[in-house]
Amino acid sequence: MTLTVETARRMVAAAMAHGRDNGMQPLSVVVLDAGGHPLVFERAEGGSPGRFELARGKAYGCLMLGMSGSVLSRRAEAQPHFVQAMNGAFDGRFVAVQGGALIRDATGAVIGALGVTGDSSENDAAAAVAGIEAVGLVAEA
Repeated sequence: MTLTVETARRMVAAAMAHGRDNGMQPLSVVVLDAGGHPLVFERAEGGSPGRFELARGKAYGCLMLGMSGSVLSRRAEAQPHFVQAMNGAFDGRFVAVQGGALIRDATGAVIGALGVTGDSSENDAAAAVAGIEAVGLVAEA
């Protein structure tokens, strides 16, 4: 299965709705395809202009290293030199904190990643999961 733009739009809408419904700060959400290319991005009114890079960085790190944002965050704390080296290898394009989630299909294959930024890392991760699960896919946050 591959992600479509329509499915990505539905994930973004669900993640944004989760943020609004739970009183979160303005969120920004991006969906990347399996190659790390953006399919859809949305920044809520009031979100700072740098949010695209933060959301993309959270999703990109998950995708390129094949691990959830929570695992990547723990790895950054336990092995900062590893994460720094990996970020160097990827031209500084990933952010090693919660809020990124792998998107898996029903077979368990990684078909993309979703990144959320704007609130606490834990809340960002919850919004990412809500967005992915809203379309019947499996979130690994």
